Amino acid sequence: MTQRARLSRRQLLAYAAGGVALSGLQGCDDTPPPGRYTQADIELLANQQKLEALQKGKGPFGAQSYQGYRGLAALPWFELDNDGELVCIDDSLPGIVDVHAHLGMSILFKPTLDLQATTPRVRHLLDCDGSNPPCDLDLDIYINGNFSEEALKQNERVLTTQGLWGNEVVRSHTIPNLMAEMDAMRVQHSFVLPIKLGLPFGDDLSEQWQNAIALAGAGDRVRTGCSVHPRDEDRVEQLRKYAANGARLVKLHPTVQKFYPDDPSLMPLYEEAQRLGVVVFFHGGRAGIEPASSQPFAVPRHYARVLEDFPKLQVILGHAGARDSAAMVDLAVKHQNAWIGIHGQGITSLDSIITKTGGERLLFGTDWPWYHLGATLAKVLIATDTAERSSIRDAILRKNAVTLFPELES
Repeated sequence: MTQRARLSRRQLLAYAAGGVALSGLQGCDDTPPPGRYTQADIELLANQQKLEALQKGKGPFGAQSYQGYRGLAALPWFELDNDGELVCIDDSLPGIVDVHAHLGMSILFKPTLDLQATTPRVRHLLDCDGSNPPCDLDLDIYINGNFSEEALKQNERVLTTQGLWGNEVVRSHTIPNLMAEMDAMRVQHSFVLPIKLGLPFGDDLSEQWQNAIALAGAGDRVRTGCSVHPRDEDRVEQLRKYAANGARLVKLHPTVQKFYPDDPSLMPLYEEAQRLGVVVFFHGGRAGIEPASSQPFAVPRHYARVLEDFPKLQVILGHAGARDSAAMVDLAVKHQNAWIGIHGQGITSLDSIITKTGGERLLFGTDWPWYHLGATLAKVLIATDTAERSSIRDAILRKNAVTLFPELES
């Protein structure tokens, strides 16, 4: 019996009442086992956030604050078009590959969501351009630090209602809207990553998105990964089915799906992914806005065993460890099968990551539709704006992804 089948009537009613955000089911007991999460871990996250606030704007690139996503037009690589939308005007950039994007999620009761629709504008989940005046977009901090408590609470409401009756925000997270933003930002390929949430029904994003992309005829540019729930007894069989249908990437999210990456019960899943040549994409590290009960699952040391025990398994550590980036990058540098998704990192942090890695195995990702594609692109362009780093820029934006996914060149 799967985790979803064990959902109690009380939990289901909580979902239906909107009292539980649609971010995965909790286990029977979220108390971390001894040694899994310590007071030192808790204090480290708090100190990392304080240090970020103290040091922002004092790094090698100085202050990097803009008025919303459209404010990035102040940078030399961007401008606003006739409709006031941000466009990248640098035709020297390679065909960018975004390995970390999503589409609108129609889950649980599956409210109407037309992934083929075009809307007047994308309403990003954290939308710097959604207020007047736009929010201050500081590129030198972890990206979710730009949003107020009210904006974060509003986002929680959006994530809840999208599984119940839907909302106008999620209805803008469509294939044509994604591709329009890709065109504006010179992104050639995007991987969209579903997350299996462990819901009792309506939890088939992998299939939904694959079918929608095929219907749109967009498979040459938008490629769907898959997801399995770590607590499903048939998770290995699910992975085999997705791989047989062409999936090259499986998304696993420790803080949403509530599992430790090095849980012994998951070793057969990693072994099968290694055998199939499927890349594992982990959400990596603590962002600081997830529930405190979810944070223990994503501490960097919990990812080490996967990298060590499965040396031929290619693993992407998303967000470069988020606010745990120093430890996550150190872990990745030690393992040739570890790749670092850079989304979310501030410019000074990204500069440090580039210095540590020489640009090797760094992957461009945006987390669309949480944020505008240009927010991550701007950071890469600023951090690589020297002759010495021109090859690193191309590696981050495209070449590294093509090394990991050679089929992108076909």
